[in-house]
Amino acid sequence: MSSEEHYGSPQEGDGLLTRFKTFVHTRKGLVLLAEMVLSLVVFICFCASVQGGYSVAPIIELIFSIIFFIIFMNRFDQSLPFIHWPWTDFIRCAIAVIIYIIISIIAVISGDGARIAGGVFGLIAAATFAYDAYLIFPSLKTKQHVPAATAPPDYSP
Repeated sequence: MSSEEHYGSPQEGDGLLTRFKTFVHTRKGLVLLAEMVLSLVVFICFCASVQGGYSVAPIIELIFSIIFFIIFMNRFDQSLPFIHWPWTDFIRCAIAVIIYIIISIIAVISGDGARIAGGVFGLIAAATFAYDAYLIFPSLKTKQHVPAATAPPDYSP
């Protein structure tokens, strides 16, 4: 992801609130915020269900969304170039889509009211994660990752 893709123009000395407001007004920031809110709603619905279960997956996806929100908001992806951030984010989204689809279908088929609501919100969350993966995909084709140097410094071919 390039810096023009999801960053505004805050300066280095800006506060946390300014960076938060600037990042939330970008498409990537809005999608990550929606992922966090939907994961929290799914978690609450599954916890409120009489039958319980399936609450681990939404909380893990919530934690991963928060981590990536903080990484992109604070521009840590630019200061850690040895990690290929578009692929990492794409894999996170793809796994979330698969997990949410599976647990949501199971919850909708067999469950009480809160569990069915969690399943419906889980399907919406799966669509949101799929949209995020769709937004990331073009950057996977264009950005080339720079491999780390493996040869000793005095090597001359």
